[in-house]
Amino acid sequence: MPSATLPRFDLKGWGREDIAHPYPVYRRYLEAAPVHRGASEAGRPDTYYVFSYDEVVRVLSDRGFGRDARVASGDPGAASVPIPAEYRALRTIVENWLVFLDPPRHTELRSLLGKEFSPSMVAGLRPRIAQIAHGLLERLGRHGEADLVEGFAAPFPILVICELLGVPPEHQAWLRAEAVALQEASSTRSRNGTGGYARAEAAAREFDRYFREEVRRRRGDDRADLLTLLVRARDGGAPLSVDGIVGTCVHLLTAGHETTTNLLAKAVLTLRAHPRVLDGLRGAPESLPGAVEELLRYDPPVQAVTRWAYRDSRLGGQDVPRGSRVIALLGSANRDPGRFPRPDELDIHRPADRNLGFGLGIHYCLGATLARAEAEIGLKALLDGLPALGSGGQQVEYADDMVFHGPKRLVLSMPGRP
Repeated sequence: MPSATLPRFDLKGWGREDIAHPYPVYRRYLEAAPVHRGASEAGRPDTYYVFSYDEVVRVLSDRGFGRDARVASGDPGAASVPIPAEYRALRTIVENWLVFLDPPRHTELRSLLGKEFSPSMVAGLRPRIAQIAHGLLERLGRHGEADLVEGFAAPFPILVICELLGVPPEHQAWLRAEAVALQEASSTRSRNGTGGYARAEAAAREFDRYFREEVRRRRGDDRADLLTLLVRARDGGAPLSVDGIVGTCVHLLTAGHETTTNLLAKAVLTLRAHPRVLDGLRGAPESLPGAVEELLRYDPPVQAVTRWAYRDSRLGGQDVPRGSRVIALLGSANRDPGRFPRPDELDIHRPADRNLGFGLGIHYCLGATLARAEAEIGLKALLDGLPALGSGGQQVEYADDMVFHGPKRLVLSMPGRP
């Protein structure tokens, strides 16, 4: 239960300062109790928010918590994903996202995708990822001021994912716009009014049309891109529908680009606030892998993930009935002083310890190895190519989203840029 001084926790309705820096809010709840029950809503299951590292690990790794609301409720007619029924295209796409699947479908699809995101495959992509980063950097800040999100952090992962999927890079601006529109359905984007679902539905229809045509074009093709491999696997008898292929492509575009965009943009903000660390990384680029890991812990790009209670449980001193929604706060867990000494300090030489920036368990981020490589390569390109990255003014505007968390604008004034 909440203490007398703490209101019921919610991920909606946050002020802009708290969105930009949520960790003091998390700490107040964590110090009061590791788990808090949110405000009850008529006709909806109770929601429990999990703040401590140990309890978040349990939620993410215990098969008693899963992704399908139908299993949790025992009602096969219930919605499997939190999308209203009238938004049919959006619901169909999201239902086929890997992150919303339980075994055996999750196991089958992850097995198909896994080798394309393996460390060896990502290592082979690193030269091309570096080329993409340097190409974007050449066009950034021609007038001494640049929006790092629009000009670098957002298009960078989209272009990489286009490369993986075999989608022409000239489509990246359109793909980015549609992916952002799809995210308007996020339940924590509370300032968008009722139009968010409509915009996301329109984007879902566009994605469905686009990728169905791409699937048609690739039948019998010998290309080696990921989309063609999925089509070939389906035609060879793999348990994968066209809806599943479309949903997977959209999932890779939205979750993949949003995560890396936020990781890069927030890494730059953090390093600007820690100029000695920034200067040290310029002189010791071999420290970048450790720095990325600490930046991921310090301010993760995904702050919260949802599970459903598949059975009655006891969690952090709370009775959690079957059917409850359970939200694991990765951002809070990564700042839990019970796991990480001096958690509010940035220490790129911190001893390796498992942070939860990319989750845990069977839903551990499929693209984590790729995202780490993009962050390392992207940060090195920025540090090498922008000598004034740590100086000058900045204008920051965060997206109103406490799940995919990061700036939607990061305008930097960089002295000395031509």
